[in-house]
Amino acid sequence: MGRKFFGTDGVRGTANLYPMTAEMALRIGAAVGRYFRNDGQNNHRVVIGKDTRLSGYMFENALTAGLTSTGMNALLLGPVPTPAVGLLTSSMRADLGVMISASHNPAEDNGIKFFGPDGFKLSDEAEAEIEALIESGVEPVQAKNIGGAKRIDDGRFRYIERVKSSLTRAVPLKGMKVVIDCANGAAYRAAPEALWELGAEVIPVGTAPDGLNINRGCGSTHPATAAEAVVAHGADVGISLDGDADRVMIIDENGQVADGDQIMALLADRWAQEGRLKGGALVATVMSNLGLERFLEGKGLRLERTAVGDRYVVEAMRKGGFNLGGEQSGHIVMTDYATTGDGLMAGLQFLAAMAETGQPASSLTRNFETVPQMLKNVRYGVGQTPLETDAVKAAIAAAEHALNGQGRLLIRKSGTEPLVRVMAECEDAVLLEKTVDSVVDAVEAAL
Repeated sequence: MGRKFFGTDGVRGTANLYPMTAEMALRIGAAVGRYFRNDGQNNHRVVIGKDTRLSGYMFENALTAGLTSTGMNALLLGPVPTPAVGLLTSSMRADLGVMISASHNPAEDNGIKFFGPDGFKLSDEAEAEIEALIESGVEPVQAKNIGGAKRIDDGRFRYIERVKSSLTRAVPLKGMKVVIDCANGAAYRAAPEALWELGAEVIPVGTAPDGLNINRGCGSTHPATAAEAVVAHGADVGISLDGDADRVMIIDENGQVADGDQIMALLADRWAQEGRLKGGALVATVMSNLGLERFLEGKGLRLERTAVGDRYVVEAMRKGGFNLGGEQSGHIVMTDYATTGDGLMAGLQFLAAMAETGQPASSLTRNFETVPQMLKNVRYGVGQTPLETDAVKAAIAAAEHALNGQGRLLIRKSGTEPLVRVMAECEDAVLLEKTVDSVVDAVEAAL
């Protein structure tokens, strides 16, 4: 069955517009509560985290009401990174984890992500069953079985200690000057505190959330802000997170930005040399650059590709027994330490490489030459289905024929925004631009 509410990363949309309304959050909370509390017992727990969006208060209350109406006991973590919810769901013996966040989206958006009792995101099958419960509605429990709710004050500190423990060897960060851009988001306290406790000289950016400025001109989607701070302060490196801190971009000492592909290349190579890259492979999505694949092949390693979405990366990692994966956008998944992408943990792994090799960031962020890649987005309206029109299908077929043997084309709908993403790779820059523009023009004409 098609998914009506869930995208590639939970339920997401503009706050106070369907489906991201308080009423729907109540229904979603009740549905997921019923799904996980199905044995009639009264000791079920759910941990709920959020980022710094103003609408987070509304959704936290609505979800808590729905969950407790089914007998779930809610533990409210307050602002914490998304990976903290995954980790704490398991370590606190909760049946369910909920993160209220729209990740890298602007402040007016919000979303709801779910984690199972093992701390991993839910499967497509589980989401389909929850969607059925949302639509059918669930009966609330009797008054005597209603769940309770309480604030948990030490969630951030538990997460910080777990992040620090991911450095399995003593790493000397003392004297290392680090810019950390928290995107005015969920890691605005945890990330600077963790880096300082590990000995770094910390220059914080994007650590003054006001409910409306998350991701605005800062964070991993706007790395120029961190780059400017790195150069201005003469820092050794910059770590730029997104609003819920599950993505990261690295900025070298010259202000140059390295994306997830370059970070994964570095870690895969180092882990393979150390004998701790399981399965001799890195898992990444179809969006990762062809240059990454060639780099890995040159090292005797494999690139296992998945559909777009970090949870599909994680599913492939768990199925194949791999321990390193991620996305070009900056999700870096290290299942030895976390259950989902963790930008801060990935940043610490990069700092460890700097400390152990003695090399500057610029030497560690240019692991391969990228194949020219172009990505353009086309926004569409409610009810519009441009990819289903004959004209667009014909344009895509023609573009694929033009690139045959010279590159690759990827057309997809975003799972988090109403966008058609048109991406191509090709060594011939003229052909690359012509190919992408031909499809974009066709999609725009179909709107």
